[in-house]
Amino acid sequence: MHDDPDLAERVRAALIACALETYADAGVRGLCAEGAWEATVAALRKLDLGPVCQAARAAKASGSG
Repeated sequence: MHDDPDLAERVRAALIACALETYADAGVRGLCAEGAWEATVAALRKLDLGPVCQAARAAKASGSG
């Protein structure tokens, strides 16, 4: 496996955005902190990172990194 810092940063950003959005939504829906965390973990497990990886590869190929 080779290092790709751009891909790593894109994946990290996608995971953080998913976590923040899901946790906030769970709070709005009235879940307690534990329930919000469980909802967040479930969303992270289901998050499709394929588009993030494809965008990183496309950016790298076009030179816009």
